[in-house]
Amino acid sequence: MASERSINVGNVQIGGGAPVVVQSMTLTKTHDVEATTAQIAALASAGCEVVRVAVPKSEDADALPKIVRLSPIPVIADIHFNASLALRAIDAGVAAVRINPGNIGGPDKVADVVRSAKAAGLPMRIGANSGSLPKHLAELAQQDQAEALVEAALEEVRLLESLGFYDFKISVKSSHVPTMIRAYRLLASKVPYPLHLGVTEAGTPYSGSIKSAVGMGALLVDGIGDTVRVSLTADPVEEVRTAFEILKAL
Repeated sequence: MASERSINVGNVQIGGGAPVVVQSMTLTKTHDVEATTAQIAALASAGCEVVRVAVPKSEDADALPKIVRLSPIPVIADIHFNASLALRAIDAGVAAVRINPGNIGGPDKVADVVRSAKAAGLPMRIGANSGSLPKHLAELAQQDQAEALVEAALEEVRLLESLGFYDFKISVKSSHVPTMIRAYRLLASKVPYPLHLGVTEAGTPYSGSIKSAVGMGALLVDGIGDTVRVSLTADPVEEVRTAFEILKAL
């Protein structure tokens, strides 16, 4: 059930039958270039294939050109709330941008980011998250959280497709493992796009590793999932090690 479509994040293929890609996220303040690049280097040494950095402030966007230049692996900009920061990240030369359409400011803002990404030949990740679903899906979420997650993602898929943009991957993450598994299975039956797997705020190295192994493993063993991030309250190098242990077990 490998995804039919694939994207390229820098020189890394995700989807279309390519090997599952392991990624992580820095814990540093992104504007601290020295600390951020040091953490990226440690992640790359552990085998991390792409890395995400948070870009919540203008000063973080200012640091991106140098981080991108110094990073040995492709850098993804993680954007929340502020579409203008996504545009600045694209101009800075990141390999991809991640947005949560539910909090980026509406369809017009998403369209602005899409146009810029398309012009730059850049892929995106759209991420629906159980903690930040659009308000109009609140009733559905009360009935079935997994269906609400998938509908939130599909609404953004339809928007991107209407803009002629198909170069993206999708996530439907939840901190509740059964919900996460059902959401990804439902989404995989509806779209051809690469899927990014993760359990939101999985937890400590002990509990988070178990939750991630159960959630991701249940999907990966059926061929669902093209890239993974284990979210732990620990040094992100531990996320990479755990992810590879999950893949080795499968």
